[in-house]
Amino acid sequence: MLAVDDVSFSIARGETLALVGESGSGKSVSALSILKLLPYPAASHPGGAVYFDGENLIDDDERDLRKVRGNRISMIFQEPMSSLNPLHTIEKQVGEVLKLHRGFGDKAARERTLELLSQVGIRNAEERLGAYPHQLSGGQRQRVMIAMALANDPDLLIADEPTTALDVTVQAQILELLKNLQAEHGMAMLFITHDLGIVRRIADRVCVMYRGKIVEEGPTRTIFDTPRHDYTKHLLAAEPKGRPPAANANAPVVMEARDLKVWFPIRTGLMRRVTGHVKAVDGIDITIRAGQTVGVVGESGSGKTTLGLALSRMISSTGEIRFDGERIDDRSFGSMRPLRRQMQIVFQDPYGSLSPRMSIADIVAEGLSIHERGLSAPERDRRVVDVLNEVGLDPAARFRFPHEFSGGQRQRIAIARAMILKPRFVMLDEPTSALDMSVQAQVVDLLRDLQKRHDLAFLFISHDLKVVRALANEVIVMRNGKVVERGPAEEIFDRPRTDYTKALMAAAFDIKAAPTGVVSE
Repeated sequence: MLAVDDVSFSIARGETLALVGESGSGKSVSALSILKLLPYPAASHPGGAVYFDGENLIDDDERDLRKVRGNRISMIFQEPMSSLNPLHTIEKQVGEVLKLHRGFGDKAARERTLELLSQVGIRNAEERLGAYPHQLSGGQRQRVMIAMALANDPDLLIADEPTTALDVTVQAQILELLKNLQAEHGMAMLFITHDLGIVRRIADRVCVMYRGKIVEEGPTRTIFDTPRHDYTKHLLAAEPKGRPPAANANAPVVMEARDLKVWFPIRTGLMRRVTGHVKAVDGIDITIRAGQTVGVVGESGSGKTTLGLALSRMISSTGEIRFDGERIDDRSFGSMRPLRRQMQIVFQDPYGSLSPRMSIADIVAEGLSIHERGLSAPERDRRVVDVLNEVGLDPAARFRFPHEFSGGQRQRIAIARAMILKPRFVMLDEPTSALDMSVQAQVVDLLRDLQKRHDLAFLFISHDLKVVRALANEVIVMRNGKVVERGPAEEIFDRPRTDYTKALMAAAFDIKAAPTGVVSE
């Protein structure tokens, strides 16, 4: 099987080349081939060459490649959690790059690490040195990866979807940072992304990939203004469109909370005394009605997901929470089980939330085995078939496993798993952030259709404001655990009142206009 077929491109010093296309088009395989990082013998290079400063890297052995990797050519990977070592602190991981390639001592490596972490926008960088990857948010982890890649001032930076997990304002800062460093050091950059909005702002030239081939290439303005290939036109037209149906102001309240708080204690000293609190959610009121979507936006660490988990009673909180008019904040987690079928969650990473050892039929039917034990095997299978049809998947594929599906298909499977129990409230935590633009649009259309059909109440958590605009009736803007602005979606998007909301909107819809002083972490 040819994952990449006769691909050729060049990058000049100081130039940014964007490699764009949907999942499976061959973008990442092309990038990994430059440093021979593809798994051997599962993948090989039967032909071709990769020239860097006149030297063919394909002919180099591992010893020679180690002098280039991380030193003259660096790479930022898409998924930082799987790229960072969970057993090592941030200081050790960034410092290791400096010690290995530049021979820095401990003191010099620590100083340079602090400088890099501050440079990529991590607030209170010194306090983060001793942190492990799991103690950081997704955006913070990605910034650590960027710091590691930039540590040795590389000649070529390969950035594989480096801003996918970042908030819109942070995305603007990182893109500006990369462009400034590129101008300062004359660094060449290969930028891989499915977000054409980023391409328009950062790339000098564009190569469009489809099924392992480059189908169109040229200057960025030419590609955007006069695309020739049908696939390029498809990409340019693909983004979430439309607006949510009007919400019924008199619809029954499904979920509500008053003065909701989630505080995490900070323990210091030998006795681990509580010396303060991280106020992840700090006194929030929220009401979600049947058939309504409340969008929660804000940067990483603002408390969006914590709010959703608290409403779903997945974590402890204080304050009043009511579901269908019944108070549930005083219930034990065990006594919440009967309500779980009516309160479902769709997570950000469908691949991580689906068991690789279970078939799709077993994954989707798992909730039925807990909440509807009286169903016969044929009836359970019928329910699985019905819900797979409803989310646009072929029921004949239900005996396959998650790794056999695309990212968009896996997210549909995750939605089917939630919908099979016929819930009334669904928390959607960044359900489209890892998907291609055209797949995002399909998932948004699916969610709108399911909501209309079943009168669902959605809590939609996202940093992608274009998707929120297409789905949400009401928007809550969070920062540092508090609500800074709330109101009807049309009002928030068209007439934001606070400087913070204006910064988010500017970064989402016109990155160049985004103020660079807004730093979230």
